[in-house]
Amino acid sequence: MMHPEQVHKLIADGLPCTHLEVDGDGHHFEARIVSAEFAGKSRVQRQQLVNRVLKAHFDSGELHALSMQTWTPEEWSAARG
Repeated sequence: MMHPEQVHKLIADGLPCTHLEVDGDGHHFEARIVSAEFAGKSRVQRQQLVNRVLKAHFDSGELHALSMQTWTPEEWSAARG
């Protein structure tokens, strides 16, 4: 079973983020990810980028489910007013 802090570290180590929050119960996680790497990418492409970072953990079954919201820094700033 993974902890939210572990998922946070995996994402942060594999993807430059300006903001990252991860919550979860050990099996299902939710992440809010802000990264300049998302610029020009569709929602699906952004999720694929994050999934590639976590692929080994999904493949091993250590990480079961991750829902995510992804933004560029500009989108995040606009959303937060």
